[in-house]
Amino acid sequence: MTLINLLRRGIPRSILIIAILSASLPLIASFEVTQALLNKVKAEFGSDAEKRVSSWGNLMASSSNKSLADKDKLVLVNDFFNSSIMFVDDINLWKKEDYWATPVEFLSMGAGDCEDFSIAKYFTLKELGVPEENLRITYVKAIEINQAHMVLTYFETKRSTPLVLDNLIPEIKPANQRGDLIPVYSFNGGGLWVAKSRGGGERVGDSSKISLWKDLENRMQ
Repeated sequence: MTLINLLRRGIPRSILIIAILSASLPLIASFEVTQALLNKVKAEFGSDAEKRVSSWGNLMASSSNKSLADKDKLVLVNDFFNSSIMFVDDINLWKKEDYWATPVEFLSMGAGDCEDFSIAKYFTLKELGVPEENLRITYVKAIEINQAHMVLTYFETKRSTPLVLDNLIPEIKPANQRGDLIPVYSFNGGGLWVAKSRGGGERVGDSSKISLWKDLENRMQ
């Protein structure tokens, strides 16, 4: 399905053509948080930022965390980011309408918007061994705040009702219990789906159609 057809289905151009800007802080292969990286974070953002990035590294490096069941990993990661980071709009934090931060930028700033929460949770769960095909970054309309919103969703199986990891509420709930969210489309490193109700949706191609998302993935390898 072409971009024009997606736009005709009501998906905003600003969502499909995502402005992911280059990160100022490097991410190392397999998200290894080195002392050199911690030193750089501390020098540029202070000791609190260093502690947040260090805690993130410890979370991913712990063999006990990696041996947890997937649903326990969801709770661990969701709680970590929701309790560590403040919500701040891009325009106030970065002076830009849309800016997708890397997890290191996100943790270093100690602030970010719904997109940053979802991206950080996605890559952290992948690092903990949750299969990519079970995870999707999902754009929704949040009815109560009447605006576009992003969450991370987890599918135990292809046909199961996804679980929603959200920065708006602390509890992970099945999508059919989140009547306040209307799904629009979702993607991960392997594909792009237009939503159908609160299930998996219709696959419309590869996430490589979102060229700047692919750039972000490449920078994170």
